[in-house]
Amino acid sequence: QVQLVESGGGLVQAGGSLRLSCAASERTFSRYAMGWFRQAPGKEREFVAAISWNGDNTYYADSVKERFTISRDNAKITVYLQMNSLKPEDTAVYYCATSLRWLAYVPRKLNEYDTWGQGTQVTVSV
Repeated sequence: QVQLVESGGGLVQAGGSLRLSCAASERTFSRYAMGWFRQAPGKEREFVAAISWNGDNTYYADSVKERFTISRDNAKITVYLQMNSLKPEDTAVYYCATSLRWLAYVPRKLNEYDTWGQGTQVTVSV
């Protein structure tokens, strides 16, 4: 089973930037869509961004459009989330996810993913 490991989280001031990485354990990952979700304290996990297997199609939550960019490097079996103009409301644990159920389809719903990383904390201070 594919394992995912996130990194790159940390503490940043509002207006700053961070880049999250999600490394997969095997090359199977390169044939499937990937997604980023986040969960703030006391809130449900929510969709942030998703990318097709070849990077041609990307999708974003309205709250992060124009600020976040998802990308992937299949040679490095890694997906990235570049986060700019961070706001305090972006504070959350960020998770990457994938599913081997879908080929061309890029899932954007929580229950469409079945393989998750352990998460990385992002804290944005005022």
